[in-house]
Amino acid sequence: METTRDDLLWGALTLEQPSEGQGPRVTVDTVLLAHFVRLKGRERVLELGCAHGALSLLLAARLRARGCLGEGFSLRGLDLQPRLVELARRNARSNGLERWICFDPGDLRDRTCWGDGRPYDAVVANPPYEDPKRSRPSPREGVALAVHGLACSLEDLVRAARGCLRSRGRLFLVMRAKRLGELTSLLREHRLEPKRLRAVHPKPDRAASVVLLEALRDGGPGLTVEPPLFIHRGDGTHSEELLEAYRLEDTPCP
Repeated sequence: METTRDDLLWGALTLEQPSEGQGPRVTVDTVLLAHFVRLKGRERVLELGCAHGALSLLLAARLRARGCLGEGFSLRGLDLQPRLVELARRNARSNGLERWICFDPGDLRDRTCWGDGRPYDAVVANPPYEDPKRSRPSPREGVALAVHGLACSLEDLVRAARGCLRSRGRLFLVMRAKRLGELTSLLREHRLEPKRLRAVHPKPDRAASVVLLEALRDGGPGLTVEPPLFIHRGDGTHSEELLEAYRLEDTPCP
């Protein structure tokens, strides 16, 4: 697998990832999800489908920049592809985050891969967007696994998140907007109540492309719909909301 080494957040992080067409690469959705997630510096967090570790690294880097990365914090990434896990491990070391993050190969459908049996405070995921029954998978296996859900359905991920989380634990994920109805139905079926939602639009006059969502295990009803996030302004320039997601936060720890 050919790889490239790229800067994230204007050089705040470096990431080794598959070359174009070789496997999953970090996208603007990854950065937006990392900005949407709310974590404390002493929590146990699990990323389901970590790939090369970009989301986990972004989350830990944000906490570190805010001075919130405490001794009690731990983040574990799980992925089906050992080659990607090895990239993630190298990325954690090269960014000085291996003290707080570990990455392991494993299938999220197998509960023995989830960890030591202790529940997590939060689960994060950037799952495959497409349903393989309704799309034509890429001929490249790495891309097909990451994008088309050949080895992990949306329900598989929701079921795993439910099993991993403590009561009142939170799930954060990003998904195609057209699958929001399916997603919310699955979440409620598995007692993960949608609590916070933000739609992401390419431009003010375009329909939402993806949604960012936070759900609470065993939570009661009540959903906060946040203002929409536009990637571009009407004149085609990047919006302030997008640029904010690419800056490390300097707000106080919660």
